[in-house]
Amino acid sequence: MGAVKNNWNAMEVAEQAPDIRNSSQIQICYSSQSVDPSLPLPQITPLVKELCKDLFKKWSNLDDSRFSVETVSGGITNLLLKVTVKEEDGNDVSVTVRLYGPNTDYVINRERELQAIKYLSAAGFGANLLAVFGNGMVQSFINARTLIPSDMRNAKLAAKIAKELRRFHQVEIPGSKEPQLWIDIFKFFEKASAVEFDDSEKQKMYKSISFSEVHDEIIILKELTSFFNAPVVFSHNDLLSGNIMVNDEEEKLYFIDFEYGSYSYRGFDIGNHFNEYAGYECDYSLNPTKDEQYHFFRHYLQPDKPHEVSDKDLEALYVETNTYMLASHLYWALWGIIQAKISPIKFDYLGYFFLRYNEFKRQKEKCLSLARSFRSRSQAG
Repeated sequence: MGAVKNNWNAMEVAEQAPDIRNSSQIQICYSSQSVDPSLPLPQITPLVKELCKDLFKKWSNLDDSRFSVETVSGGITNLLLKVTVKEEDGNDVSVTVRLYGPNTDYVINRERELQAIKYLSAAGFGANLLAVFGNGMVQSFINARTLIPSDMRNAKLAAKIAKELRRFHQVEIPGSKEPQLWIDIFKFFEKASAVEFDDSEKQKMYKSISFSEVHDEIIILKELTSFFNAPVVFSHNDLLSGNIMVNDEEEKLYFIDFEYGSYSYRGFDIGNHFNEYAGYECDYSLNPTKDEQYHFFRHYLQPDKPHEVSDKDLEALYVETNTYMLASHLYWALWGIIQAKISPIKFDYLGYFFLRYNEFKRQKEKCLSLARSFRSRSQAG
């Protein structure tokens, strides 16, 4: 799979940003510089300082001692850094620098992401986009903590997430509204089924995968989900705990990181979020119970009057969501194979495929039976 060129034009995005965001005061800065996210922080720090000086002219002549760089988080695709600058007037200003993981453009549409950020930030989601550069972006700093998987089971937080997700789904992003879920899954399948590993142990594990079986599962599930006629909304598609932040004092919630955002199905976005209760370790005993899901659905469907949601609407969304949870497992399982080939990050991506695909197989009969039973009753009634 070799090296992959950027499939987005950062300079073009930067130039278009002021018009798109409808404000002559907003200027998205641009630099062609890149920073290798695999370097240790002591080596990254001077490079990030240089990058910030290149991006923001008001900082260009500041001494390096006025800049501090620290790691906010290092997920399994990106590196997030907090840069704090003591400006000439003595004020401290902080920004977030996101360094894309190597080769992530192979599975992420950066143009789509950057296009969406402008509209989502205008709607109050995430941080403001300040700059783009060779392999990342700079955004305003959010003063909040990142959630951990156990936070998502907190009833109060779950209600907030549900309300915020409903609002997120109401944002209109210009362009095609064709749902991307199955398009993306088939693209992932095509790439994942053509991998070859240099490592003999990885190749042996890979060869144990029946891609004809996986393909059949995708076809069956795609056909079944078409029955739901689930609303097509602009979806986050990666609403794990690390992409949700909360300021506990202000009780304000933030969604961040819209890399996988696209128009997709409501049930997939909710179901994918539920799967993320399990964390990277895939401890699916942590997934929300039916009662916990209903609690979420009530606040999603009727934020102002959650207890007035009908049992019929709750059941319908429960069946829709749990069926799309299967699609979430397939999506990220195939993604795991691709990452196992292209990512230099030390994470067992190939093992992640098996964790997700095995959970898919464990849940399949129950979820498909639930969906088919619901379809039969709906057609009869």
